[in-house]
Amino acid sequence: MESPATENNHAQTGTAHEKRRSRRSSERPGYGQLLRTEGAWSFLLPGFLARQPYAMLTISIVLLVQHTTGSFGLAGAVSATAGISMALIAPQSGRLADRFGQGAVLAPQVFLHAHAVGALISAALLDAPLWALFVAAVPAGATAPQISPMVRARWAARLQGSPLMTTAAAFESVTDEFTFVVGPVLATALCTGVHPAAGLVAEAGVSLAGGLVFAAQRRTQPTPVRTAADAGAGAGEQGEAADDAAQLAGRATSALAVPGARVLVAAVLGIGMVFGGMQVSLTAFTESIGQPGINGVMYGFFAAGNMLAAVAVGAIRWKRGPQTRLLIAYPGLVVAAALVALTAQLGPWVVLLGALGTLIGLCVAPCMITCFTLIETLVPAGARTEAFTWLTGAVALGQAAGSTAAGQLADHSGAGTGFLTPLAGTGLALLVLLAFRKALHPPHSGLVAARGLGHRTTVSVD
Repeated sequence: MESPATENNHAQTGTAHEKRRSRRSSERPGYGQLLRTEGAWSFLLPGFLARQPYAMLTISIVLLVQHTTGSFGLAGAVSATAGISMALIAPQSGRLADRFGQGAVLAPQVFLHAHAVGALISAALLDAPLWALFVAAVPAGATAPQISPMVRARWAARLQGSPLMTTAAAFESVTDEFTFVVGPVLATALCTGVHPAAGLVAEAGVSLAGGLVFAAQRRTQPTPVRTAADAGAGAGEQGEAADDAAQLAGRATSALAVPGARVLVAAVLGIGMVFGGMQVSLTAFTESIGQPGINGVMYGFFAAGNMLAAVAVGAIRWKRGPQTRLLIAYPGLVVAAALVALTAQLGPWVVLLGALGTLIGLCVAPCMITCFTLIETLVPAGARTEAFTWLTGAVALGQAAGSTAAGQLADHSGAGTGFLTPLAGTGLALLVLLAFRKALHPPHSGLVAARGLGHRTTVSVD
């Protein structure tokens, strides 16, 4: 029989083991730890509401314009105009948000967007000339609130230097994917079941309400960064001028002035072509085999693979750095795209194509998440919102290019040829990644720098 002292020692040893296990558990990056980040829920909930319209805009335009003109071609062209306008103009709003604060930019932007969408609805319902629809589509797309990049910028500000940044990027990718599943379904139901303009009305209304609530959460927004002149005028007398000068290096220019950011834009552009190419190609393929009703199921396999991989990426504690992970994952995406393209040329094998669609979805998420993780390490803190907006804009631009190219190929060379578009887009992007891979490493990566307020604990770096 053990003595009381021995039992006490065993109890203390057990307690020590429990503490070590608890400490290791708390240090492991995961979704539970991420969602316990101070202030996270104050921007997550309104951000989730405010980002839903982003996936409703283009499909709502297609349905309304097709109803009023009777042409899917014209409807797609007007929708593409809004998408391209969004991709090209949105980064400028991100840059303004970095300089003046997200709330200061978002509040007037959602009012402008509501008016622009109202003008587009009026032009369509009043049978305005075709050129008027294209003109109205430009501000409707250009003023679309970029909530997802703003949420990502808030995560970056809260988690500076933390391994949880990969988890946050994965969480946002899952949320975005969920948005692109729910948004189009909701828009379609409103346009077909209520009124052809109901989708756009709902999009504008939710953008306005959700955007204002999100803009009001100013406590969690990244600290606005002024220009060099502004900072110099407000610098103190105790060495602040030197700090400002160091921090402002690279702030006055766009995030695209960072070479690595341009490489990541090219990589994400290729991913956008996967989204656009798969959507159109699957539609053409299912129609060609006389089963258009399974289009949603086929695309669901692709989306499910994407979501599952995104969840997994955020739950893993990675040993390799994001640069290495991207250079490993992207060739896998190209191989998956090649398998899909080859299978589509050989025959109408629905089950095999669905399985390969899941595979390409599984390969998309690691590449996308790693790009968003990397951009945070490459650009100055004062350009993060703009940088994230360039990436999301590149996805939209790639999607528009991919859907257009896949549609042209399907129309002129057969339904299966549209699947060559994801292969071409990712193949070219991989060449850019390999040629400029050194730009993916942040400057002075070996130095340890102060990362700002709220970074209280020491964290490990991949």
